[in-house]
Amino acid sequence: MRTDELDYSLPASLIARHPVYPRDRSRLLVYRRAADAVEHLRFHELPALLAAGDLLVANDARVLPAKLRLRKPSGGLLSGLFLEETAPGCWRVMLKTRGRVAPGMALPVVDSHDQPSGVELILCRRLEEKGQWIADLNTAQAALTILEKVGGVPLPPYIEKARSVDRAAPFQEKDAVDYQTVYARSTGSLACPTAGLHFTPGLLAELARHGVKQAFVTLHVGLGTFLPVRTPRLENHTVSREFFSIGRSTVESIRRQRAAGRRMVVVGTTTVRTLETAAGEILDVSAPPHDLAAWTDLLIQPGFTFRLCDALITNFHLPRSTLLALVAALVGLERLKDLYRQAIRLNYRFYSYGDAMLILP
Repeated sequence: MRTDELDYSLPASLIARHPVYPRDRSRLLVYRRAADAVEHLRFHELPALLAAGDLLVANDARVLPAKLRLRKPSGGLLSGLFLEETAPGCWRVMLKTRGRVAPGMALPVVDSHDQPSGVELILCRRLEEKGQWIADLNTAQAALTILEKVGGVPLPPYIEKARSVDRAAPFQEKDAVDYQTVYARSTGSLACPTAGLHFTPGLLAELARHGVKQAFVTLHVGLGTFLPVRTPRLENHTVSREFFSIGRSTVESIRRQRAAGRRMVVVGTTTVRTLETAAGEILDVSAPPHDLAAWTDLLIQPGFTFRLCDALITNFHLPRSTLLALVAALVGLERLKDLYRQAIRLNYRFYSYGDAMLILP
């Protein structure tokens, strides 16, 4: 499909700067495909929209404190993002620089109060990808240990930009809690699987009382989630690989669900991509259930046949994004554009901290 088919215009005022409190009071646009009907509700009303026996599957990835503040030799600060530990004491990072940086340059990491942390990055070589470097560290500590001490919340760039327009601090202390789902447990993601941000412990308990079963997968969201599609045609876009794992208990739950002919309610596009990538292995009942772990670069666009997604909970996505294409594959592109027009007209809040959509069969 043409990438420009995924364009739409969004007033900047509708980009959510902060989540709603409590989380489950966010708005919920409900679309019933078979009836072609739309309702406008609140997320805490979800139990009434699902059925006893439904299986709710979500991504339990926990966001790394991957944002870095670095001191330049000139004394100024630059921001960086930890991407991965390529070897002990060696990191791949992305740097947001306005001046020159060069191999051999030492960049001390500072804490949230701009004080030296004792950790230093020594730039080794520039990579082909824009802004990316390989850097050695002056410590042998594990990456997670270091990041837990000195790293910050890697908020999406559009939230930082929107807050700067409002002359607000780009990062706030409460983001450390707000930008994690309440069920996050597997640390390693560079971005939050944001469709899950609307759940509260109370809502999950109410769903369980209602007879909705719950299961989890893990997909560590990578840097690609921030990158717009720049190719004229979507199929020519290179999707960044992301690591996922699915535990044996989740495989067993899905097999029982399908054997009973009951619905799968999937929370978020990352969970959809995980399930659809592994659908063949999950549904292969000739093999005993087992843990699954692999990489996915699955691109889902209109024409895709879903095997493990009957209903979808999702946020409102950026234009020209693979996430928008995935939702269009489930709803239909023109219908999705109409739903987005309705949401804009009714002042829904968009993107990571915004409102939600529930797509039902």
